[in-house]
Amino acid sequence: MCCATEEKQAKRGGQRKRLMDRLDAMKVFVRVVEHGSFSAVARELGIGQPAVSKQLVSLENYLGAQLLIRTSRRLTLTDAGRDFFQSASRLIAEFDLAASSVGRGLSSAAGRVRVNIAPGFGEVYVTPRLPAFLRRYPEVGVDLLVSEQSSDLIDNSIDVAVRHGEFADSGLVARKIGSTPVIFAASATYLASRGEPARLGDLESHSCVVFIGATGPQSWTFSGKTAPVSYLPEGQFRTNDPEQVRSAVLGGIGIAQAPMWLFDADLRSGAVVRILRNLEPAHLPISAVRPANRQAATRVSIFIDFLAESLGETTGPSQPP
Repeated sequence: MCCATEEKQAKRGGQRKRLMDRLDAMKVFVRVVEHGSFSAVARELGIGQPAVSKQLVSLENYLGAQLLIRTSRRLTLTDAGRDFFQSASRLIAEFDLAASSVGRGLSSAAGRVRVNIAPGFGEVYVTPRLPAFLRRYPEVGVDLLVSEQSSDLIDNSIDVAVRHGEFADSGLVARKIGSTPVIFAASATYLASRGEPARLGDLESHSCVVFIGATGPQSWTFSGKTAPVSYLPEGQFRTNDPEQVRSAVLGGIGIAQAPMWLFDADLRSGAVVRILRNLEPAHLPISAVRPANRQAATRVSIFIDFLAESLGETTGPSQPP
């Protein structure tokens, strides 16, 4: 009797191990597709590339179908692989969600959240609020990855990114967490010496602080009578860093158009003046975005909820933390 019981327990143990091995192989397959590289996944998991290949071969043998076509230059999904990738992504996301919340409330969520955010916004509006979040969820960690350029969420294993402005990306799920006025700003000392512009044409006689985006100098947007008006500013100083825009305005170099949150403290102190208010464009939406091909883990969902709670769903940040 004792031997029969031990044999049953050993059999159940073997079944559980095979099930977890297949789940691990599915996770490896999904990551290989997302990265497009065996070596990248091997580095991410801290294992050798042959081990990654072995898991995928084992998965294909179990399914009885080829999932990937491997060449020296690229990986291509087969029709079966494409269908299986969609199903496996959903299954893994649901499993991770269930595993993180079973037997526990959301307050017990665990793991690390990788967040991509612009430097100035993170410094002013997110990092100061993090102590409250970390106290509320002591088993959750936050990796704040600061970059002025938008990072690829899948290639960089990013869980959520904070994006400013309108965007269209079918591979991302977006949730609006706030909005901010877009203002024209100049230092009080600059206006004292150069005068305050009253209309768009007046900018021709002023110096502008120009922000350089990924495609070059960014145009300013003004509200027009029937539609927004685009204006390409000119000035001696240009930069791709919002904090340098702020420093240049404070230094009296010229006028800038920027999200209001960048100058909140300076507006309150009187060092910076909000001008051309009748020409301000529509508010800039602020969104939390995540990959669309997998369901958000609990830790990601509660972090997005936290951002929305902190920043305000509709009014957005217009006051300091």
